[in-house]
Formats: sequence, C-alpha cells, structure tokens
Amino acid sequence: MADAAVPHFANDHGIEKIRIGAREFMCVGAKPPFDHPHVFLDMGAGDEKLCPYCGTLYVYDASLKAGAAEPADAVWHPAAAAE
Repeated sequence: MADAAVPHFANDHGIEKIRIGAREFMCVGAKPPFDHPHVFLDMGAGDEKLCPYCGTLYVYDASLKAGAAEPADAVWHPAAAAE
C-alpha cells in the first residue's frame, strides 16, 4: 500500500500549529471516526502548509525524524485501520 510510506497526521486537540518531520504528508483532520477526507499535502520548497479542510498549519521541523510530530500524538498510523 502506497499510503504506508506517506506519514499521516491528525489534529484531535484542534491546535493551530503542528510541527512535523516531513514535507509530504497526509492530513486526516481528527482521528477516525471524526476525520475529514484524507488529503495529501506537499510543502514543496517551503516550510509550512495549511490544510484546506481543517485549517491546521503544518510546519516542517528538520530536528524531528521523518514521520514524527510535535505533539507526538498527532501521528496517525492508517495500517491498523486498513486491517
């Protein structure tokens, strides 16, 4: 599954900004079952991307590992949902 290579992030707390260790990622809004359509976002050469569905601002942070986030519970693993 191609989704497994793309990190997924959720904003259950409704915070304004989430720092992430990726420039290409999926935003799911809140974790299922309260999610919005899962949208692929690409920062390109920039360091920020706003989700068009939920308005969460994602900020690239080079100090975080690929697929990591701050807050850490913003990371969502879709593999469990696909089984």
